[in-house]
Amino acid sequence: MNLINRMKIFEQQYVFLRWATGAEYGKITYVGEDYVEFNIIDVDTMEYRETVMINSQLVLEVVFGSQTDYLLQKKSFDFSYIPPRKKE
Repeated sequence: MNLINRMKIFEQQYVFLRWATGAEYGKITYVGEDYVEFNIIDVDTMEYRETVMINSQLVLEVVFGSQTDYLLQKKSFDFSYIPPRKKE
């Protein structure tokens, strides 16, 4: 499963999105094979600033969380470390 297919699960969710030329907090409104529509929000006022359409091939990272305000306080989870499974 590639990143774009995985992102379709998070349509209409607040995320931190990093692409080739920028990174912002916002809401994914549409994910397609050719582009991603993303509403950028101002984290201080929680108002939408602008809508951008990003080439799907330029998306580098998507950070999502279970609580919107936790994510918007610029805290993130470290998904790079996955503890080893216990052997039974």
